[in-house]
Amino acid sequence: MSAETTAVGSESRFRSFLRLGKFDVYDYYLGILIVVAAVQEVSATLVLFLLGEIAVIVAGVALDDITGFRDGSDLVNYGPDDRLRKKLRKPLVAGTLTEAEALRFAWIAATAGAVLWAMAVLTAPHRPVWAVLLLALVYAAALQYSCGLKLSYRGFQEAFLVVLGMTLVLAPYGLITGEFSGFVLVQAVLFGTGPLMFGVYSNTNDVEGDRAVGRPTVAARTSARGNAAFIGALSAGEFALAALASLTGIAPWWFALLVLPAAALRARQFHLGFAAGEIMRARRLGFTVHRLHVVLLVLANLLVVSG
Repeated sequence: MSAETTAVGSESRFRSFLRLGKFDVYDYYLGILIVVAAVQEVSATLVLFLLGEIAVIVAGVALDDITGFRDGSDLVNYGPDDRLRKKLRKPLVAGTLTEAEALRFAWIAATAGAVLWAMAVLTAPHRPVWAVLLLALVYAAALQYSCGLKLSYRGFQEAFLVVLGMTLVLAPYGLITGEFSGFVLVQAVLFGTGPLMFGVYSNTNDVEGDRAVGRPTVAARTSARGNAAFIGALSAGEFALAALASLTGIAPWWFALLVLPAAALRARQFHLGFAAGEIMRARRLGFTVHRLHVVLLVLANLLVVSG
């Protein structure tokens, strides 16, 4: 009996639900730290917003797993032939949860997310229309990402990952301040590209499974060279955005210099993935790049507030 089979047999149901909700991947939730640094307060609205975003994202990733199990792509990408991926991360593939249990979990989380975000809006000192509409749009899209309209199967996967991250910074900032800020928008885009960069490296590894089920990621739609060029452009675009913001006065003049360490690490990630051929190691490095970006963005806000 293999070690993996033994692990599957001993996996608790509670642990399996944690895996289904991807609670160990907390990187989207770090956006609230950027907002707190920008508004200089922690309020009930922000706590409710954070709890709501956790519930919404948990629902979205659970529904994604259900769809990946139904169409067979997860069976390919997490099957016995791919030793770089751990089957236990996909409870339906591992057999530690049933499809009915996963579906029930997803809709409970979705309901909780709707209630918590509604409470966040109701308790907010401001309710700018753009922030409320953005929240409603992203909530609906998160639940339609892999089921229903299947946005990720219609070419919207990469765009959604960025918009979700942007919303988790822009919307709570708007609810607290009632304002729209160009500098916060730049930070929101930089924050949103972090999860995108996890996704595009995963898609590079999962290209055969995605092509088999007709999931049109950029990696699945283009050649290996075209996909590398796309990811290279995204990598360079992060720093280009920061530099442009500094040059135009949207951000302080020193902002581009502040994020240089993250840009250097992003270049290292690209080299690791496409020059060294270590795609999954490059994906893991992406988490470090994203978390470093969050630290630098929090620092930038603290510096602005302090004058």
